[in-house]
Amino acid sequence: MGQKKNLTGSEKSKIVRYLAEGCSSLKIAKLLKRDHRTIKRFIQNSQQGRKKRVEKPRRKITAHELRKVKRAAAKMPLATSLAIFQSCNITGVPKSTRCAILRDMAKVRKAERRPPLNKTHKLKRQDWAKKYLKTDFSKVLWTDEMRVSLDGPDGWARGWIGKGQRAPVPLRRQQGGGGVLVWAGIIKDELVGPFRVEDGVKLNSQSYCQFLEDTFFKQWYRKKSASFKKNMIFMQDNAPSHASKYSTAWLARKGIKEEKLMTWPPCSPDLNPIENLWSIIKCEIYKEGKQYTSLNSVWEAVVAAARNVDGEQIKTLRESMDGRLLSVLAKKGGYIGR
Repeated sequence: MGQKKNLTGSEKSKIVRYLAEGCSSLKIAKLLKRDHRTIKRFIQNSQQGRKKRVEKPRRKITAHELRKVKRAAAKMPLATSLAIFQSCNITGVPKSTRCAILRDMAKVRKAERRPPLNKTHKLKRQDWAKKYLKTDFSKVLWTDEMRVSLDGPDGWARGWIGKGQRAPVPLRRQQGGGGVLVWAGIIKDELVGPFRVEDGVKLNSQSYCQFLEDTFFKQWYRKKSASFKKNMIFMQDNAPSHASKYSTAWLARKGIKEEKLMTWPPCSPDLNPIENLWSIIKCEIYKEGKQYTSLNSVWEAVVAAARNVDGEQIKTLRESMDGRLLSVLAKKGGYIGR
């Protein structure tokens, strides 16, 4: 049997379900009528992560271009490698080469490490992965909130800084000048929202449920068919306003209960694909260290960035769930790469 094109998202989901049922990779290959090597490669990559890319010869950069890049890095602190090279009118240079060149003259600020998981956290993450191995993730609505401030998240902005150059001091205001709380969801290849929480409202159980009623249920959910509502699984994290008895009972009255309400393990933002959506949006609204002067302006930036997120990006995030479950099991409940 010859090898075909890459596995589809549907085929990957079926492989995970067959593995959960105890099928061997050879049997799965026969069931899907795919080459055995293709099936084994997918399983190995899902468990071990991506293989390290083989270094390729760099595109040659002239001394004149190198000086231009160095000056641009000094003038554009915290900019991306692509922005630096574009400002020098240097095109056709792959990201790996750009970064390798910049490492000789600059450095990148690294994000802070995540808090460690204890034994109980890891066991619950493994139990969660085993429970949802057979789930059709196209039916899951992944939700979360994100707070955006006028000045950007503390310690989040990063970019290339020329050696000997100091990072710029951004405009700082007390509490970041305030911020906007945003709620959104993703399902299949669709973005639900984003919806803005009213300024000054603290999300406790009552206000959270009222917010869902005024936005999610009235503006999106009620337009869906009865069959869609019957099959949809609602995911939310374990924030106090989400997991309280009041909120759970309120969602149950809306028909979201038992298996339709996904249980969620503690300390697991890496398992929620919508976290990747927030990263995409934040990279766009805070690119090149951008700051804002009003809450409305930062909200408009969020809406504009969300509008540019296409269905294929959302579909890719959703289809990553099978690999995440296999990875968290392979790492015995430890954090996985997102």
